[in-house]
Amino acid sequence: MRIQRFIFLISLSFSWLAASMPASLAATFELPPEGEDVIGEMRFVVANESDTLLDIARQHGLGYNEITRANPGIDPWLPREGTLVILPTRFVLPKAPRRGLVLNIPQMRLFYFIEPKNGQPGKVITHPMGIGREYLGTPYGRTSITTKRKDPTWYPPESIRKSRAEEGTTLPAFVPPGPSNPLGKFAMNLGMPGYLIHGTNKPWGIGRRVSHGCIRLYPEDIESLFLQVPVGTPVEIVHQPHVTGWHQGQLYLQTFPPLSEHEQTLDERTAMMQAVLEKVGEDESIDWNRAMTVLQKKSGIATPILDGAPDHAVIAPIDTN
Repeated sequence: MRIQRFIFLISLSFSWLAASMPASLAATFELPPEGEDVIGEMRFVVANESDTLLDIARQHGLGYNEITRANPGIDPWLPREGTLVILPTRFVLPKAPRRGLVLNIPQMRLFYFIEPKNGQPGKVITHPMGIGREYLGTPYGRTSITTKRKDPTWYPPESIRKSRAEEGTTLPAFVPPGPSNPLGKFAMNLGMPGYLIHGTNKPWGIGRRVSHGCIRLYPEDIESLFLQVPVGTPVEIVHQPHVTGWHQGQLYLQTFPPLSEHEQTLDERTAMMQAVLEKVGEDESIDWNRAMTVLQKKSGIATPILDGAPDHAVIAPIDTN
């Protein structure tokens, strides 16, 4: 029997779970109790010869930016067989009421909160999402799901037809259901006119800024969500590039690049510090050097930042072939 160990040492620490789960299971978690704000576990996989980071991301419920930021230096198209790929599948919940849908735009992630019922605990489901291009972003605020459509017809808005025409592409007045329809097979309209949560015929765009303001999900994710989310579900869309939360006595910080066009009232460092200080009391001491490193890297990896948190984590998958 041959035993091969891969040792991976990282300078920032977190709790790791080496088990691999199907994406459908990894996306659903029991709702944390009051005072707890973190779901999921960090994991990793070893790339096969035919893998791309996009393949691995989709298989494990991640978007393009999530997996590339967590794995700097790895070619997203040719990660090479045997490469250890970090899966940033530990998520800090945004600061928002835990009801309905919460979309954190810098995090490029959707959270669906399901209330407890029939004696069963509440659940939270999370999916990666594609968002609007620069200056074509989704509006922030509170709204709701107003209608749901299966096999939707797409009627390109005049603004999109005009921009495509400037690029040399003529769009039809409407696109019927089918593989050429950019809405995919399912769409849910928001109370904000012209904005939807929908599928896509280009899954590589999930985790990127590629839309004209709508929220795009992987085809399998929008189908699952479509079947669970009723009309009238509240939706809150937020801009939180620095999310902080407690998990088993540790305070975690997760940072993402803020949207460049979003008006910033505070500089990035001050905004991060404010997000951290909102979560701590007089008895907690923060390792600010570590917090600043997390801010600088913006890897999207949820990292413990209290003084005395472990400095390193070792991952040692074992191949017994």
